[in-house]
Amino acid sequence: MAIVVWGIPSCSTVKKAHAALRAHGISFEVRDLREAPPSRADVARFVAAVGAAALRNTSGGAYRALGPGKDTFTDAQWTDAFATDPMLIKRPVIERDGVTVGVGFKDDGVIAKLR
Repeated sequence: MAIVVWGIPSCSTVKKAHAALRAHGISFEVRDLREAPPSRADVARFVAAVGAAALRNTSGGAYRALGPGKDTFTDAQWTDAFATDPMLIKRPVIERDGVTVGVGFKDDGVIAKLR
């Protein structure tokens, strides 16, 4: 079983996810969204699994910079935007064997999906 955690090292939510996974003895691979951005195919996989709305990092400056037109974006437009600027992606994105099982990390719900 391959667990991949997409995020950025400085993100507190990503740090929380890493700590929780380690505490539960779950090994994982880290993918830095800045250093190795996801491909358009990766992003399309994320969107197909959880939807574009769940992937939006609405608290970041990149999101605000999109302006009011973002309110009418389709999933395809969001996929292009996420692939162009991965800072628009809510973090972390957690995958198991290439399937997105969680975005963000507020509880242990994703832990159950990884066992």
